[in-house]
Amino acid sequence: MTTMSSVAGDVRLTDFLQTELTQLTNEGLYRACRLIEGEQLPRVRLAGQLTIMLSSNNYLGLATHPKLKDAAKQAIDVYGCGAAASRLIAGNMELHEKLEERIARFKGAEAALVFNSGYTANVGVLSTLVGPGDVVFSDELNHASIIDGSRLSKAEIKIYPHKDMNSLEAMLSTSPTGGRKLIVTDGVFSMDGDIAPLPDIVTLARRFGAAIMVDDAHATGVLGKDGRGIASFFGLEDAIDIQMGTLSKALGCFGAYVVGSKQLKEFLVNKCRAFIYTTALPPSVIASALAAFDLLENESWRRETLHAHADFLREGLRNLGYDCSGSETQIIPVLIGDSARTVSLSQRLLAKGVFACGVRPPTVPEGKSRLRATVMATHSQEDLQQTLDAFAAAGRELKLIG
Repeated sequence: MTTMSSVAGDVRLTDFLQTELTQLTNEGLYRACRLIEGEQLPRVRLAGQLTIMLSSNNYLGLATHPKLKDAAKQAIDVYGCGAAASRLIAGNMELHEKLEERIARFKGAEAALVFNSGYTANVGVLSTLVGPGDVVFSDELNHASIIDGSRLSKAEIKIYPHKDMNSLEAMLSTSPTGGRKLIVTDGVFSMDGDIAPLPDIVTLARRFGAAIMVDDAHATGVLGKDGRGIASFFGLEDAIDIQMGTLSKALGCFGAYVVGSKQLKEFLVNKCRAFIYTTALPPSVIASALAAFDLLENESWRRETLHAHADFLREGLRNLGYDCSGSETQIIPVLIGDSARTVSLSQRLLAKGVFACGVRPPTVPEGKSRLRATVMATHSQEDLQQTLDAFAAAGRELKLIG
């Protein structure tokens, strides 16, 4: 009889876990959650120290906006704290449908479907739409949720080099006929901050009869008219079959959505296990998301300030001698390479009052460790200058820059 204290080969579970944790530590890959005290502001209290937050996806500063707080409080008073069931059982409330109508209108799509997270949405959609006999064409730097959803689908997966349209064209041209073809890409790549070549992808998709799915998580609220995302940024709203976006980054809330045709929504409601078998998002979360969409359309200064801040910080880091790769957005990688040196730089910065999280394998490829610096519209110029001063001092101390 197998007990909880053992696994295959008579290796005790505790021994296995300790061995793995020790190996992670020795390789400089050990991770631990950091405790943030209070609200998600441009400066937060981290481990008792007031620190400039340079690792948040709260790009527009909406996570603490009074209108979002008020909307959540009012929703609790009217609807309670939880949805109490999945959408197909008894958890479908008027707020859920109101938000989906709002998102579809915002994105210029026929329909929208709300999911509980971006990860859930990508895994659910991909594992539902394609299967054996189909082919998924995926950028090598796509988010982990796209990778996992593609694997779970059991479709053939072809990985093309990052933004390499010649390679994608060659893969499409040699793909067997008979099954569905789906090109899937991040809109803004989460670890590099660069933008997908969507016009070229659309051209290839039309030529080879492929559908397109875009993960718009880091473009939603940031790029395009009123923050409508990457398709709006390129003027290709009618050319994308499936768009996934999150409510948890620039919108400052929680959850995700998928937009497309009415048929797509109907199909997912009936077939997508990630939607069917989970309790619906609580009313307070839905209400705050509705308030966030209103702010996107009425406070364009947030996007303008965010882009100006990103340009200032990116240029400052490059002038110091740091490699920021091909960043074009509010996500600014500071490439270091070695995992241990990446951790050391993050620690030095934290000691100087700046929190920029180190990103190491398997999140990024081996030898590509970096700090992932993200700016917010609500950062001040003083915050950004203090950040550059800290990068200058820490980089010289570690001999990373001259």
